[in-house]
Amino acid sequence: MKDLETRYLERLSDLYPTIAAASTEIINLQAILNLPKGTEHFLTDVHGEYEAFSHVLKNGSGSVRRKIEDVFGNTMSRKDKKFLATLIYYPKAKMDKVRQTEQNMDDWYKVNLYRLIEVAKRAASKYTRSKVRKSLPNDFAYVIEELITEKAEVNDKESYYNEIISTMIRIGRAEEFIIAISELIQRLVVDHLHIVGDIYDRGPGPHIIMDKLMDYHSLDIQWGNHDVLWMGAAAGQRGCIANAIRICARYGNLDIIEDGYGINLLPLATFALRMYEDDPCECFRLKAAERPDSYEMQMNLRIHKAISVIQFKVEGQIIQRQPAFHLEERALLHRIDYDKGTILLDGKEYRLLDRCFPTIDPENPYELTAEEEEIMKRLEQAFMGCEKLQQHMRFLLNKGGLYKVYNNNLLYHGCVPLDEKGNLKEVEVFGKKYRGRELYDVLESYVRKGFFALDKKERQDGRDIMWYIWLHPDSPLFGKNKMATFERYFLAEKEMHIEKKNPYYALLENEKVIDKILIEFGLDPSDAHIVNGHVPVKRKDGESPIKCNGKVMVIDGGFSKAYQKQTGIAGYTLIYNSYGILLVAHEPFESTEEAIEKEKDIHSEIMVVKRVMDRILVGDTDVGRELREQVADLERLLAAYRSGEIIEKV
Repeated sequence: MKDLETRYLERLSDLYPTIAAASTEIINLQAILNLPKGTEHFLTDVHGEYEAFSHVLKNGSGSVRRKIEDVFGNTMSRKDKKFLATLIYYPKAKMDKVRQTEQNMDDWYKVNLYRLIEVAKRAASKYTRSKVRKSLPNDFAYVIEELITEKAEVNDKESYYNEIISTMIRIGRAEEFIIAISELIQRLVVDHLHIVGDIYDRGPGPHIIMDKLMDYHSLDIQWGNHDVLWMGAAAGQRGCIANAIRICARYGNLDIIEDGYGINLLPLATFALRMYEDDPCECFRLKAAERPDSYEMQMNLRIHKAISVIQFKVEGQIIQRQPAFHLEERALLHRIDYDKGTILLDGKEYRLLDRCFPTIDPENPYELTAEEEEIMKRLEQAFMGCEKLQQHMRFLLNKGGLYKVYNNNLLYHGCVPLDEKGNLKEVEVFGKKYRGRELYDVLESYVRKGFFALDKKERQDGRDIMWYIWLHPDSPLFGKNKMATFERYFLAEKEMHIEKKNPYYALLENEKVIDKILIEFGLDPSDAHIVNGHVPVKRKDGESPIKCNGKVMVIDGGFSKAYQKQTGIAGYTLIYNSYGILLVAHEPFESTEEAIEKEKDIHSEIMVVKRVMDRILVGDTDVGRELREQVADLERLLAAYRSGEIIEKV
């Protein structure tokens, strides 16, 4: 019987059937290893803010502006640079504006085509021709390749290029070409995108963000607790469904569910309007609500309360069903004295701000009424049957996970659970104890079981784990002692609203603890970093996103408008290119219309986190390690050809 290596080399010879083919591939791979590494772009906690997200994606957190600066320097005015950047971000919309005032469009096309071609050349310079070719739009692939590639064999290059551009203008294809080359520049300035959690909730367009991500050329996603919440909802987990709807109601974004995903909320709305018709629902005021007295807003208040009560009921049922979660103290409805309107928590009695509970049976507080049960059955079927939602969740499963180790950076959304001394905390999951990386791995495996397991109980456990990940104190994606949803709605005492963070957050400046985490995930702490989000960095209070002498970067700075008053900015992003790591702090994004009309880019402040003396090459990256392994395999194949062990397939 042939040994494993011989069989492997025979399979490899199917791809490289001759000495010449194998040799050519080795030469190509060695050349790639010596190119500058591609630019990585890190975003986190975008929370449905699709306009700001889309703009940051288009400008690559300033990468497009840096390319324009590299190409034109002092040879172009600041005004023209701003115009060119806006043209690259929004080519079609910007040309529509230009056409209204420009007298000679042919000259305008010529000037801006030349400028775009120069920027595209610079953006393409760090990649192989093959990689650039794969990125080219089909309609203009040949033309763009001709224009951005130097042709040594052409004597009169200027005349050659002029003819291509003039012909394009003459036959009426200039605008389509400008759109194509602008999108190519956007694609080339960022080689790979990292989304470090929380695409969903608070903002109005997580579904639009998901659509954009599905079209993005290269990315990975580290799930946030809000993402896992929606994954649980899509899997039919009732606690997750109720939470997802409640949060949409709280932020006035029920359109996400009804219009974005086509899920019918009419039965819930009809029930809420009838059940709470005379209830002012004061405790369920919407966040940043406009026109609070409008009929639609009053309807939202009632939906908000109805789904909240349902949520507290179904969560009580989960706690009873899953005693291994040890969340008995978070089942609260049986602790209420419905006659007195009080609740007993930690041995102390608190007066409730809202005492109207027409759907709760004090003798059996976690039981849904017949109508609530019917509503939840319909919602369960609707979430599981929504094709668009299921498509988005499959994408999260395919491209995502709870953490990622990439190019010596450890990416995760929340925290690594620690005890008070900074040791990795042991966490029980269905009777077994895990910590550190093992905890992440087992939780992720259960998430996937929630979608794919054939065993009914295993699948139910997987679905319930998604709810666990959303709010459990030991969840690495939550990392607080409780989710104080009930207390925030019903109790005036602010101390009851406090969610105490895991010791991880107090130990972020402790280098021994951070080194221990990096080692746990297989990284060398002397040159590795942690990138995470989840807890907004309050820059206005003097807090820095750079922790532990640069080893940790917390890049949640308030992308979500709901957090911008707390943070003082509108989000952090991170750029890791061949020169080092840059942290970008963004001011609030006004609107796409302002960006196009007034050429208002997001004002961003750049901080250098790490600068390298020698440019980082592809050979220094994870991709480089894989390419060197391929080279080693191909060299073994060459040796096998030359020794006669493997015969060429001529």
